Amino acid sequence: MALKIVMFSDYICPFCYVGFETMRRLKPEFDFDLEWRGFQIHPEWPAEGIPIDKALETVAPASRVALWKRISAMAEAVGFSMKPPTVLTNSRAALAATEFARESGRDEALEERIYRAYFNEGVNIGDAETVARLAAEAGLDSGEVADAIKSPKYEMRLKNNSLAAHQRGVSGVPTFFFGEFPLVGAQSPNAMRTILKRATERFAS
Repeated sequence: MALKIVMFSDYICPFCYVGFETMRRLKPEFDFDLEWRGFQIHPEWPAEGIPIDKALETVAPASRVALWKRISAMAEAVGFSMKPPTVLTNSRAALAATEFARESGRDEALEERIYRAYFNEGVNIGDAETVARLAAEAGLDSGEVADAIKSPKYEMRLKNNSLAAHQRGVSGVPTFFFGEFPLVGAQSPNAMRTILKRATERFAS
């Protein structure tokens, strides 16, 4: 029986991107089902985005450089690269689109495309038309995705995700649940490999 893992994450979180790619690359080694749950951490940010220099103007430049060196090193350890986004944006449209994509099994492809667009290409994923275009590149119908982004059905799913996260004590992302056991934060591939081995043994017994 496959190990069940729930992952709460948000597209604007660089550590979620690291966690997402880590799980993707370890999946061939382990029998697990990863249930993605979109959890919006900054719903107050505007869809048009806040220029990162303005949003982080109170943070010392040296601290920002140090943070992104750390993030880049974590990404490189997994086997991909990423850059700081040009804007800090609202992720609601992207999260709603991914809820729609789950129904056809295209959610992983869409997640990869959205993360890469935001953290490598400087794309504003707060824009619904842009998200629909990215969805088309991931094999989905852009018109259907555009409708889904506006649909109360997927808005309700996002609200349910948020409620589930709060009920389980989630205060930051990414948060993984192995059964009822939480794991907060992105892990190195070796650390996550060890965790998956132990979880597989525990839940199989």
